[in-house]
Amino acid sequence: MDVTVNGELTQVPNGIDVADLVRRRLPDPRSVAVAVNGAVVRTGDWERTQLSSGDAVEIVTARQGG
Repeated sequence: MDVTVNGELTQVPNGIDVADLVRRRLPDPRSVAVAVNGAVVRTGDWERTQLSSGDAVEIVTARQGG
């Protein structure tokens, strides 16, 4: 199915949850925030939050520097 991840149309398996998507995109999912269709998904809810075709997902990582 197709979802939009950080503005890019992406094919993912049917029934994928937020946790699986983050693991596929990032080797280290610490310090990551995720929103689905504009709603922030708490880290503890990632495995219970299944994506649907057409969803818009934003994955944001914290970076340190100056």
